[in-house]
Amino acid sequence: MFCTKLSVVPNASPLVAVVCALSFVVAGCSSTPAPDKTATWSPNKIYAEAKDEASSGAYDKAIPLYEKLEGRAAGTPLAQQAQLDKAYAQYKAGEQAQAVATLNRFMKLHPASPAMDYALYLKGLVNFNDNLGIFGFVSRQDLSERDQNAAKESFESFKELVTRFPDSRYAPDSRLRMSYIVNSLAQSEVHVARYYYSRGAYVAAINRAQSAIADYRDVPALEEATYILYKSYDALGMTELRDDTRRIIEKSYPQSQYLSKGFKSADNPWYKFW
Repeated sequence: MFCTKLSVVPNASPLVAVVCALSFVVAGCSSTPAPDKTATWSPNKIYAEAKDEASSGAYDKAIPLYEKLEGRAAGTPLAQQAQLDKAYAQYKAGEQAQAVATLNRFMKLHPASPAMDYALYLKGLVNFNDNLGIFGFVSRQDLSERDQNAAKESFESFKELVTRFPDSRYAPDSRLRMSYIVNSLAQSEVHVARYYYSRGAYVAAINRAQSAIADYRDVPALEEATYILYKSYDALGMTELRDDTRRIIEKSYPQSQYLSKGFKSADNPWYKFW
């Protein structure tokens, strides 16, 4: 390995001379790139190695191998598969933005790919963030308490999948996740309404609860939205609207526990079914 020729600083102490010498060694030698161990590998071998790394959870090692494969096998089905596998590895590695960018590039370059349904499904998963809510009971926070942009983008990906590929193997799960997201978005409105109610801002609570009821249909969050209306009308002394709303609760939610037990506690969120 070639290294820059060393020189000694005049009148320097032995320790300084050693430090300077070492810095020259590092500067001179670090510029030499490490040999590419995949240089003689076939595309199939690169793919096999990448799959092995991903299977063992070493996504940081799998991703660069998939990137090499994209270049080596450009224009082939194997390169397309490498793109999809790279996106999945990025997703599992927590690189959501990179995964979405990889999938967007795949869908732009290969609009007629037979794997388009999977690409849409994976893009939906990346934004869905299934470490929360019903899919992550260890966390006490659900999607409705977080920023909703990713949830909306996830919904659009799943919606496109079930619209374009209704018979896809990924369609049933996509429909379930769409239902969850819709309720999450509705519940987000309810969180705000409940916050206003708890602060005594009853008119604001009514407005947000009514917004949820107007914008969403047939989702569990609307039960609490209606209860917030009932409680807010009661707090404002609007007895006629209060009584009308109570009748709606009793008719629409005959098994509702809100009227007898009040708001659910943080230990019993809307998404917990067990």
